[in-house]
Amino acid sequence: MRIGFHTDAFNSAYANFDRCLEWAEKNDVYFIECGVIDGVSWLHGLGYQPHVALYEDPVLLRRKMADHGVRFSQVDAAFPLSGLDGPSRGLPYVLKTIPWAKLAGCPRIATTDGLHKPANFSEDEAMAQMKALYRQIVETAEAYEITVNIEVHGYFTTNPDRMAEMLSFCDSPFLQLNLDTGNTFIAGRDPVAFCRRFLDRVNHVHVKDVSESLAAAVRGEQTGIAVSQSAIGDGVNADNIRQCLVMLRERRFDGVLSMECEGQGGPMIETSLAWLRNTLDELGIEERKD
Repeated sequence: MRIGFHTDAFNSAYANFDRCLEWAEKNDVYFIECGVIDGVSWLHGLGYQPHVALYEDPVLLRRKMADHGVRFSQVDAAFPLSGLDGPSRGLPYVLKTIPWAKLAGCPRIATTDGLHKPANFSEDEAMAQMKALYRQIVETAEAYEITVNIEVHGYFTTNPDRMAEMLSFCDSPFLQLNLDTGNTFIAGRDPVAFCRRFLDRVNHVHVKDVSESLAAAVRGEQTGIAVSQSAIGDGVNADNIRQCLVMLRERRFDGVLSMECEGQGGPMIETSLAWLRNTLDELGIEERKD
């Protein structure tokens, strides 16, 4: 398996994407995931945001990353598709990201639903809307050979039965699952059971732990964690992560394990990296760097 990280780990440090590349090179991490910005942000322009804008030239960015020995594992285009503004804002955002990702040398993008039950229409109406949107998205993804992952992050996607419906929206190898160990847990689900049910569809993994205090306060009441305040291995979800890794090993999963934690600009994600590398070694899983 390959190890990567989400640049959310540098949000609180107000670092830019270049800082994330430097950290990756220093720590021998070869895969990176970040969000994409459709438009201009003053924070991004001033160098205080660790994500990239779609106006940035993807080929030149790919070359810069190569200078650090780093490649994209995935870019995050997860604007909620289940709400009223899914068609007007989410769909154009995702469709614009797909060709950009292709030129940037990124093989997959993340998409998702909203955190909450839609306020303006029924669950069935929201599902019907997402089905129509994903059919358009996957048609474009197939043309560019980019995998569209549905991330476990919201009201529908943390429900395994709804996730099963969403993964059947299109009969295409380019529609797959981004497993998130933390979001499944905080939603009150069993990450191990979730992983087992969708094992054959897991294409990318967000490895995320959950602090004991957060779990006690909101587990079963929230569907996603913006940025986990626990280093991986230090929270109450560590054993679930280990069991998921065992299942992925048996399935011969060789994709990317993308670490997600607050990071503190380095220290917390370094702790996470050490735990993940030690755990892979204990489980007899080779860390691939190609």
